Amino acid sequence: MTTSTYTVVGMTCGHCVSAVTEEVSQVPGVTGVDVDLASGGLTVTSDAPVEDDAVRAAVEEAGYAVAG
Repeated sequence: MTTSTYTVVGMTCGHCVSAVTEEVSQVPGVTGVDVDLASGGLTVTSDAPVEDDAVRAAVEEAGYAVAG
């Protein structure tokens, strides 16, 4: 199992968390998504490493950005 962490910027409410969770969950290979509104933390769990670009694209599709 692989875990990757990111920081999402621009989230302000529970709907933001839901949108990011939904989009990142659709990335092929992702088995779990945990989003923390207070810190902007995004933890992605997968069976094998997932491309960072795919996660970033999913976050952007939800309307937000990954810091860094």
